[in-house]
Amino acid sequence: MNIKEYGNLFNLTGKSALVIGGGSGIGAAASKGLAAFGAEVICADISTDNAEKTAAEINADGAKASALKIDITNIDGLIKTIEGLDKLDILVSTPAVNVRKPILDYTADEFDKVINLNLKGNFFAMQAAGKRMAAQGGGSIILFASIRALMVEPGQSVYAATKAGTLSIVRTLAAELGDKGVRANAIGPGVVETPLTAPIKNNPDWYNAYASRNALGRWARADELAGPVVYLASDASSYVTGTLTLVDGGWTAIDGRFTPPL
Repeated sequence: MNIKEYGNLFNLTGKSALVIGGGSGIGAAASKGLAAFGAEVICADISTDNAEKTAAEINADGAKASALKIDITNIDGLIKTIEGLDKLDILVSTPAVNVRKPILDYTADEFDKVINLNLKGNFFAMQAAGKRMAAQGGGSIILFASIRALMVEPGQSVYAATKAGTLSIVRTLAAELGDKGVRANAIGPGVVETPLTAPIKNNPDWYNAYASRNALGRWARADELAGPVVYLASDASSYVTGTLTLVDGGWTAIDGRFTPPL
């Protein structure tokens, strides 16, 4: 490769990216990052207003984006939406929910709530995108796991199980569709300031304890996840599949531990 070709490694011009959860938090940041490198982004979210807000911000900066309503727990609707897209080269899916409770206090409804969104919804989004990408001979799928795929703390049982499961299905898809040119990878954030973690931010002791338990001594901003998404979506990672990219401020390197109030 010559210098110019290296300079194009992150170029996503002509690519179409569907970002599920693109209305807020990490999904919004991922949408903007992909658009900044030339992708035409479909910002999909259960909140149409939030999806339209992200798309409007992207378009106002001269990039290309549209908005779409998706409920990742409505499996039939999810699959039909993905099948109906004109073009799909990149899938990014970020939605997750957590019910922080000891295992002995968990109810069946709470279990189903976390499993249905975090694992089942992401599985069928990945499946539908994988079918399209296999048929067209290539594509990149990026799902969000967590440091909780590797290590847990009290109150995180079902959430952690879904994130470990997410990593497993990503690795399996990578193994099954590698010969079709489809890559599948997971990103494992540490503590990130998003709507999901807002309740922790409102508890100063809890918030500060998490900040002190990673090497950088702070929480991540949502926009700090955009770079890894762009990398995994682009030709810069053309030989990367089946991986977990940790973006955790060194949390797993130093094995931070905090027992939260439950």
